[in-house]
Amino acid sequence: MDIVFIAGIVITLVTAIPVVMQLRTHPRGLVILFFAEMWERFSYYGMRGLLIFYLTQHFLFDDKTAQGQYGAYTSLVYLLPLVGGFLADRFLGTRKAIAFGALLLVAGHLTMAFEGKPVTQVLQYQNAKYEFVVTGRGAARDVKLKLGEATYGYGPSADGGLQITGLPPGAALPSVLPKGSYALTTRDDTPIFRNVLYLALALIIMGVGFLKANISSLVGQLYPKGDPRRDPGFTLYYYGINLGSFWAGIACGWLGQNLGWNWGFGAAGVGMLAGYVVFTIGKPLLQGKGEPPDPVKLAAPVAGPLTLEHLIYVGGLAGVALVWFLVQRNAVVGYLLAAGSIVTLGYLAFFMATKCTRQERERMILALVLVAGAVVFWTLFEQAGSSLNQFAERNTDLAIGFGQSITPAQTQSFNPGFILLFAPVFAAIWAFLGTRRLDPNPALKFGLGLGQVAAGFFVLVLGAHFAGPDFKVPVVFLVLAYLLHTTGELCLSPVGLSQMTKLAPAAVISTIMATWFLASSWAQWIGGLIAQMTATETVAGQVLDPGKALATYVDVFKLIGFWGLGAAALMLVASPILKKWAHGASDTYPQATVEPPVDGQRQTVPL
Repeated sequence: MDIVFIAGIVITLVTAIPVVMQLRTHPRGLVILFFAEMWERFSYYGMRGLLIFYLTQHFLFDDKTAQGQYGAYTSLVYLLPLVGGFLADRFLGTRKAIAFGALLLVAGHLTMAFEGKPVTQVLQYQNAKYEFVVTGRGAARDVKLKLGEATYGYGPSADGGLQITGLPPGAALPSVLPKGSYALTTRDDTPIFRNVLYLALALIIMGVGFLKANISSLVGQLYPKGDPRRDPGFTLYYYGINLGSFWAGIACGWLGQNLGWNWGFGAAGVGMLAGYVVFTIGKPLLQGKGEPPDPVKLAAPVAGPLTLEHLIYVGGLAGVALVWFLVQRNAVVGYLLAAGSIVTLGYLAFFMATKCTRQERERMILALVLVAGAVVFWTLFEQAGSSLNQFAERNTDLAIGFGQSITPAQTQSFNPGFILLFAPVFAAIWAFLGTRRLDPNPALKFGLGLGQVAAGFFVLVLGAHFAGPDFKVPVVFLVLAYLLHTTGELCLSPVGLSQMTKLAPAAVISTIMATWFLASSWAQWIGGLIAQMTATETVAGQVLDPGKALATYVDVFKLIGFWGLGAAALMLVASPILKKWAHGASDTYPQATVEPPVDGQRQTVPL
């Protein structure tokens, strides 16, 4: 058995045994939500880990186009739960919203498995055209230029053009093609599958919008007010989230890059189907929780035989068409985020100026400062699925010993794996410090988190000095970078949402939560722009000049590392003042995220 799968099984067994024992003492409905959300995260992260490679190697999008569309996709994934949460609260109830979202996700992930023929790269020189031929996949993927019946290797020429190796005398092409003397185009024999891709992404985005926020809300509904099992219940639930994410990277990452894209995406779809089946079968165990606030109104006809419930579902499907349009237009998504932010921040400024006492105003300012810090953190952290994923493929030696290697997409399992291992350690540290009144205040923890995510990028810059002649950095540096990103996440993520609910006045708590959603979405969108800075020239999905690609990564990682350190320094220096602005609201460290417990991303809560 592959050593990665063996390691995954060991980590799962070591961390899961106490979780299984604890689940027995909680409402039986928690088991249903645990497994449903575990499979939902398996499907989402399994697909996300493969997406950037699918765009650049199957559809042959250039780096900037692929990174832009990846950014638009993830931005919308983090934004749509606002809509799904509103519809569930007002009309559908969380259970029906979750079921509808799960069906959309199943449809979306399985649609991703229909890939069509790969797009072909074409070299045009003078009046002739030559195709590039791709064999193998993953680490074994090889690209050659076809001339007649023979194929030839290629590389960068001295002026940044193309140099073809092994050409015989009198060949139709010269061995060196100066930059500008040729053109690279693509030929897509099955263009309909590009629209199939966008349809699949739109279905997934809408499905996450209906499911993600609501399933975590339903966890809270299982416990009576004041039930001491509530916080541990959320902790167990979030273990399921990270377990699903962990195995998504291992399994889908291996399938997609060794057997084929449809295998990886199909596995994600089957995983989501398993989550839907578990949730449906387990409905009786939910004990009537999550039902519509007004079932009579929801079931009443409003347009002929169509009930309000039917219209919401129809509206959700119609929304898929709108999202299909948006996911192809990253700039439009940015304009929507800007408009939403102006309205939201404008309203909060008006509320602070006219409705708040001095203490309330300072608490809200602190909340907004933390939101700004979160934007910086998640912008850097979420390079994982885009630029760091490509760095793993292009400039990392993924050999792990014993004659085995991992696939680039499998590196996405590093972060959730570290969370499974280290979350209990951090929980113990915070508890130890808390009993001695040494627990850092939220602003200080945010500063520590920002510093560590920045340090992760400097580890990769250091690793570049150990790159071999193939311009590949030893995988240990990527492992250390993800370790620092994870410890930074464990300093920052469990604090954020809890502080939003503690610092916001009751009258605007929903608006503050919406601001947190917008911050997460902004981080994804800005992260897409940063990832575009790492773009390098490719031919048929393969990097033309690995040395130049490594130098580009080093420059960008240095830049964002310094920005991260700057933000960390500001937060640390300002933390004594920011602590005072909390006016005691942040004194007690939360042992689990409080409601509303999600912002569309995988949460990390101490075990």
